[in-house]
Amino acid sequence: MKTILFPIVLLTGTLALAQTQAAKDTVKQKEIEAVTLVARKPTVESKIDRTVFNVANSAILAGNTTWDVLRMTPLVSIDNNDAVKAEGQTVTVYINDRKSVFTGKELKEYLKTIPADNLLKIEVITSPSSRYETSGSVINIVLKKRDDEGIKGSVSLNNRQSTKNSQYANFNFNYHKKKFTQTFIGGYNNGDYVQTNEIENTRYENNMVSKLSLKNEMRNESPSLSSTSEFELNDKNNIGVVLEYYQNRNLSFGESKGIDSENGIPKESFNQIQNTWGFSRNLGANVFYKYYDKEKNKIFDVNVGTNYNGSDNDNLINKEINKNGGVYGQDLGVITNSQMRNYYLKVDYTQPIGKSGGTFEVGGKTELNNHVILNSLYGSGMNDDRFHYQDNISSLYANYSKTFFKKLEVRAGLRYEYTDLKVRQEVAGTERRDSYGTFLPNLLLKYSFSENYDVSLTYNRTIWRPWYSEFNPFLIPDINGTYSRGNLYLNPNPNDRLYLKLGFFKKYFISARYMYTNQDYWTTYMTENGRTVSLPGNFDGKVKKYYLFANTNQTFLKNKLSVNVGFGWYYIDNKDFNERNQLGAKNYISYWGGSTNISYTNLFNKNINLSAWVEIANQNNGNSYANNTNVFHNISVTKIFPKTQMELSMQLMNIFKRPFGNTTTYSPDGTFREYSKWDWYGVSLTFVKRFGNQKVKENTKTDVEKNSGGGK
Repeated sequence: MKTILFPIVLLTGTLALAQTQAAKDTVKQKEIEAVTLVARKPTVESKIDRTVFNVANSAILAGNTTWDVLRMTPLVSIDNNDAVKAEGQTVTVYINDRKSVFTGKELKEYLKTIPADNLLKIEVITSPSSRYETSGSVINIVLKKRDDEGIKGSVSLNNRQSTKNSQYANFNFNYHKKKFTQTFIGGYNNGDYVQTNEIENTRYENNMVSKLSLKNEMRNESPSLSSTSEFELNDKNNIGVVLEYYQNRNLSFGESKGIDSENGIPKESFNQIQNTWGFSRNLGANVFYKYYDKEKNKIFDVNVGTNYNGSDNDNLINKEINKNGGVYGQDLGVITNSQMRNYYLKVDYTQPIGKSGGTFEVGGKTELNNHVILNSLYGSGMNDDRFHYQDNISSLYANYSKTFFKKLEVRAGLRYEYTDLKVRQEVAGTERRDSYGTFLPNLLLKYSFSENYDVSLTYNRTIWRPWYSEFNPFLIPDINGTYSRGNLYLNPNPNDRLYLKLGFFKKYFISARYMYTNQDYWTTYMTENGRTVSLPGNFDGKVKKYYLFANTNQTFLKNKLSVNVGFGWYYIDNKDFNERNQLGAKNYISYWGGSTNISYTNLFNKNINLSAWVEIANQNNGNSYANNTNVFHNISVTKIFPKTQMELSMQLMNIFKRPFGNTTTYSPDGTFREYSKWDWYGVSLTFVKRFGNQKVKENTKTDVEKNSGGGK
């Protein structure tokens, strides 16, 4: 820990000395002032229901992708399975207020094709209004909109060295003429990654112990292209079309070695090799119409869209088993073809109420999903099965916002969602139909004692639904010697949240959060026909979570030095949850977490930007417990060449200590411990060439949307 903190302290001291040196060069300063970008907003803004990470023109963008910056966003953490979380809770990711169809590794690969240079801000909405499709917290990634006439954009090239070498290239192109705006964003990521794991699985019956080590080498090639066309019919009416294409080809090679024992006596050992080929593509289209009367503060927004995702994967495992002195081989493979189709219609309307200053929002959405997964098992006889998932989710919401006595801000909302789903497995003949309606209330209160002191309280009820593939019960072999499948009978997870925040001098914030649920679904393990199988399982039982968090954002040296520090204490009561599910795990968990972002702009008045980031993370999820605390860190330096509109940056990632995961998952069958070394470390070099005027359009959201959590 001391080794990591030392370079951060040294960097901060260097930045302070830099300002003294800068004052001696007033002539050069005047020359550069015309091209230096000055941030008008603090890097981190803490609002009633959200934390806003303003990254436009920040030093943190250089040499990074959108995925990298998301990892460095306050309150956000990403686990070794690439699941994005906010304050330890799973989130829904939006891009420009549009819900992303990607999750997990697909979301990671897609965001890596979007250059960070195209980012305006990232909003971490921990108390979303009823306008959002509520499934916990929301992360909204907002991209820049260019407003100047003519053609402008940028091209970036990156080379990253960790265990293997990876490259990516991105471009963004914008044309604006009078009432028409056209934007293209494209990227190509060619990544090569390595991950190693040590696994020890212990089953209570007969003290069965499996130990194995494995190594995975993964290669991804991911081109993408998006187009946004927008036309202003007049001052109040806009129409537009958003088109997206994303493709991913992946190749991976895995090798594992393991040994099984029973009551301390060795039973068998095995060597296993896995080769996986995969190809997927995503096509998305969104047509929108927006009416916006700025004088009357009225908004009418209509979005119609569709998303298609198709993927093909071939997973072949060659297994050599040594048992009772004999050796025999086994080949097993799975071919998977997935087709996912999504259609939606969304309507939102906002209007002020009378002369009282109140605002009323109302809207709804209907969404149809039709997904099919075909699995073919080969190697020991053919076994085909087709899995179908269909659902219709319809929702209506209403929000009312108003300020009373110029001191008390109130937002009350209610959302109703109705879900009708059908899942079936053709060969096995199993089928499930279900439908349910859910009311999701939402309340926000903020009282300002003075300009420098305020307190806010929010309550919201949310529901998290299983992902369609988590229902698929088809049994698939894994590289670690076990099998995995879905669960046809998964239930959604409702939870309640209460959030209290105190603000001082608009720079210091102390918050407390309470979360409660009495059911959830997490990964568990079972023994089926002698096989160890991982699957998502329903868990009943009360879980209570308590968080305390402190945050401050400071600027020094004429706003050149920006420092954001957040630190929190987490306490989880799993007693009832563990006892009812016979997990044998810790009943109470307590740990610390936090992050620091430091950036300095225009060092020595030489157009050199520096940034550093440190995060302390402890990732506990349901019945999986972290055995270690990770310290992530990132240091970057960027040189800007204003006359040629070029940038060159170098980034050092986790160079003092490589991050790793060490977790134990508890199930009624036993414990499953995994130690993994991640490939997020090394050095990265990036070259950026800009062209045209880089002026950014101001955000046109209403005050209700910006300050009280209204979003699309």
